[in-house]
Amino acid sequence: MQLETGQKAPAFTAEDQTGTVRTSDEFAGSKLIIYFYPDAFTPGCTTESCDFRDRHEFLAAQGYQILGVSPNHPDKLQKFKDEYKLPFDLLSDPDNTMSASFGAYGLKKNYGREYMGIIRSTFLIDADGVIEDAFYNVQATGHAERITKSIEG
Repeated sequence: MQLETGQKAPAFTAEDQTGTVRTSDEFAGSKLIIYFYPDAFTPGCTTESCDFRDRHEFLAAQGYQILGVSPNHPDKLQKFKDEYKLPFDLLSDPDNTMSASFGAYGLKKNYGREYMGIIRSTFLIDADGVIEDAFYNVQATGHAERITKSIEG
């Protein structure tokens, strides 16, 4: 089920790249950008993450914290964060619980083949934990720029 503007964002608990358990409660009162991507170090996911990195300063100035979420384990996320100098935390969702709760896990089609996987998605969440905007099935390239322009108004 996809989330819509005005809905309460799902609660979550997940390990970050250091293995520290992070919960939605610790972000209460903060604006968030949560983006879901299939796999660290792949071309599209690297492009998307680096685009968010390059816009981090602007997004932080607008009051947003960024969280990237993938099924990768914390050790791979730490290597990804270090190699690309990502200034935000990455969350590990190996069983796709968090992804499913946001509607970012489901049936995908590729070259006529159907399979279950991460649906590249991004959510803007206000300080009250309400979805400001939900973007599903996004293209990796240029997506962070569209988010930036959306926030600029």
